[in-house]
Amino acid sequence: MAEKKNYITPAGYATLKQEFDQLYRSERPKVVSDVSWAAGNGDRSENADYIYGKRRLRQIDSRLRHLMKRMDTAVVVDPKDQIGLEKVFFGAWVTLYSITHDQTHTYRIVGVDELDPTLGYISWISPLARALMGKQIAASVKVETPGGEEEYEVLEISYVEPDSTAT
Repeated sequence: MAEKKNYITPAGYATLKQEFDQLYRSERPKVVSDVSWAAGNGDRSENADYIYGKRRLRQIDSRLRHLMKRMDTAVVVDPKDQIGLEKVFFGAWVTLYSITHDQTHTYRIVGVDELDPTLGYISWISPLARALMGKQIAASVKVETPGGEEEYEVLEISYVEPDSTAT
């Protein structure tokens, strides 16, 4: 079975790299130092600093391996370099009108490592994002959701981050 592409925006990749660097350069050396100090205190079987330090070190190393794999397989897609900006593609901000619920929503189509529903970031492999791919303004899409089928109309497509300071 072929591995799925790990598309990611430049900002998403930078976030992964920043977390990796923080863990590798700052947090891990401190925990290693703490574990070394705790190991010098004698009996390790009842040494809470040693036991919990080793556990934390395993957690950090596991997270570092995960981040390394995700960064190694990442395909960075810069939305500014997209062709056909009148259509919905990876990295787009899409404003939708929910015909079903008479509401407006704005979503950004991002990589699975960038998923954040509180910011409106949806994964490019989500049913909604897949239904939107290639659509233009005024297009209508139907999406099967856990709550039933919903219908949306595309109101706006942008590849520039909306101004968050506007009221």
